[in-house]
Amino acid sequence: MLKILSWNIQQGGGSRVKSILDFLATQTAQIIILSEFRNNKNGIFIRNKLLEQGYSFQFTSLTATDTNSVLIASQLPCSSTIYRDKKIDFDHSIVCAEFEAFKCFGVYLPHKKKHSLFDLLHVEVQDKKPSIIAGDFNTGINYIDQNGSSFWYTDELKKLNDLAMHDAFRHVHGEVESYSWYSHQGNGYRYDHTYVHKDLLPLIKECDYIHEAREKKWSDHSPMILKL
Repeated sequence: MLKILSWNIQQGGGSRVKSILDFLATQTAQIIILSEFRNNKNGIFIRNKLLEQGYSFQFTSLTATDTNSVLIASQLPCSSTIYRDKKIDFDHSIVCAEFEAFKCFGVYLPHKKKHSLFDLLHVEVQDKKPSIIAGDFNTGINYIDQNGSSFWYTDELKKLNDLAMHDAFRHVHGEVESYSWYSHQGNGYRYDHTYVHKDLLPLIKECDYIHEAREKKWSDHSPMILKL
C-alpha cells in the first residue's frame, strides 16, 4: 500500500510545528507534501525531523524565509524537478518528484492572483509516465466545491479531466459535500485536491480528508490522504 499525504500547514507551521510533526508521525505515509512550507528555522526543523523518520528524499524550491512554497518529503527513492528556469511568476509553487512508476507534483497555487501554473501542469501531465498532483490548488469547481461561484481557474481545473487527470476524492465519493478550509464566516471551500492519471484510478483504495487536524487547529486546512 502506498500512502501519500498532502497538507497546507498554514504559514510554515508557526508555534504548531510540534503538533504537526506528531500528527505526521502517526500517519506513516511514504510521501508527504506540505504546502505553505517556508524555508526558515521552522522549515529546517521540520526537514530534520522528517529525515529522522526516514524521509531521506526532500525537495523544495529555494525561496525567501517568509514565502509560502512546497516541500515534498519521501521515504522512497526519487528524483526532483523545480521550475525556476521557466521564468514564470510563482514558479516556486510547484515541485515534482519522479518515481519509477509515476510523477508526483506538489502544489501551492496562488489564491486569486494571475498565474500560468495550470498551463505548466497541463503540459507536464502529458508525459508518458502517469502523474499525481496533490496540494492546495486554492480553487475548485464552483457550486460543487463551495456553495457559490467565487473560484478562479475553474475552467483550468476542469481541463485536467480532458488530459486524463481525475479528481481522486470525487472518484471515490462523488459529489458529497466536504470542505478542507472554512472562512471566519463559516463558509466552506474545498481548496485541497489530489488529481490522479486515469491509469492509476483502478489502484485507488482510499482518498479522504482528516478533518480532526483542522478542528484541533494544527492548521486551518484539513490534510488529505491518498492510498494506492
